[in-house]
Amino acid sequence: MSSFGAAAVGAGSGADTEIDLGAGAVYQYYHTPWTEIRASLDAVAAAGYDAIQVPPAQRSKRTWSDPEPRGYQPIDHLDFDSAFGTESAYREMVETAHEHGLAVIADAVTNHMAEGVDFDQFPHFSWGDFRHEGPIRDDEDDWELQHRDLEGLPDLRQESAHVRDVLESYVDRYAEMGVDGVRWDAVKHVQAAFFRDYANPWAAERGLFAVGEVLHGSVSYCEAYLETGMTVMDYPLYFTMREDVFHRDGDFNALEGAGLVNRDPGRTMTFVSNHDSPPPEYEALAHAFILTYQGYPRVYSNRFEIENETISNLLSIRRRFAAGPALTRHLDAACYVFEREGNLLVGLNRAADSRSVTVDTPWEATTLQDYAHTGPDVTTDADGTVELSIPPVDWVCYAP
Repeated sequence: MSSFGAAAVGAGSGADTEIDLGAGAVYQYYHTPWTEIRASLDAVAAAGYDAIQVPPAQRSKRTWSDPEPRGYQPIDHLDFDSAFGTESAYREMVETAHEHGLAVIADAVTNHMAEGVDFDQFPHFSWGDFRHEGPIRDDEDDWELQHRDLEGLPDLRQESAHVRDVLESYVDRYAEMGVDGVRWDAVKHVQAAFFRDYANPWAAERGLFAVGEVLHGSVSYCEAYLETGMTVMDYPLYFTMREDVFHRDGDFNALEGAGLVNRDPGRTMTFVSNHDSPPPEYEALAHAFILTYQGYPRVYSNRFEIENETISNLLSIRRRFAAGPALTRHLDAACYVFEREGNLLVGLNRAADSRSVTVDTPWEATTLQDYAHTGPDVTTDADGTVELSIPPVDWVCYAP
């Protein structure tokens, strides 16, 4: 069985893998062959991750001789021999992940098919299974986003029972491969009702965790998809971190209450970058935030190698201490201190100079150790107050 947060969901393999939305973290692969992923899984587990996210398994248009992105232009959803490897190699990769205690989240493309392909070349779809409304012209128009072609990719009619039957078989194929979850691609280009009434129930019936890529900066917009029953990637938080916080002219005040994570941390996937979205200037500092804060964080493989010591240490701190609600203990433009209630005290400094701040804690006359290894041990006063010294563009992570 696989457990995502409080709800237990079973993988088809019956492997004893577990995901904890409070203490776990995902390592995201992109454009990586199944055999290469499989060979790296021992290191992924040793680094402290509890899950991996992998590219789509279905046969797609682009190969290694074509430009990126590969895997996201389906030809045949039900054929799992792809540019990344054979179906048997995929199954072996999933089995090896489970042997290392890692759950597998599979990218799933349900919005569209490959561009520039004759419709009779799709084994399971024909002309009538697509909308034919032309390209998206206005990115602010919800109807266009959901009914027109995304970058020339033919838009599937999810209202068609036949289209849904094929897509459900696609989810079923993933379940047969033993994956533990699916990451719905291009979610904002599909009506929320499809996920509420069909896709998320398909996943739930097969014991699969579901997370949606809603590439939009509005919290209310993303919440509409959260309400369909899936976890949602926190793009509102990502845009806040990149544009308003983690750079030399940033302001930590923008983090107060930001993103989906402060509304529903148990169903929010946080991240600093991915294949579509570049990181902020202070990339490591942003990771120190998401890996110690609420939500389910994900680290992008193209930015950090598996054995990165900084990330691995933050993952260790997360597993050991980062439980409970996040309580703000100090906040100004350059410095942010929060407590994971009764467990961990985190201080982030965006400034070019060291900062000293005095904060309240629940620990009275207690020595706290900095597990980030950037500051000295400190001892709280009889009333629980303590002074923290935080190095420039760096962080501290204190616990008893």
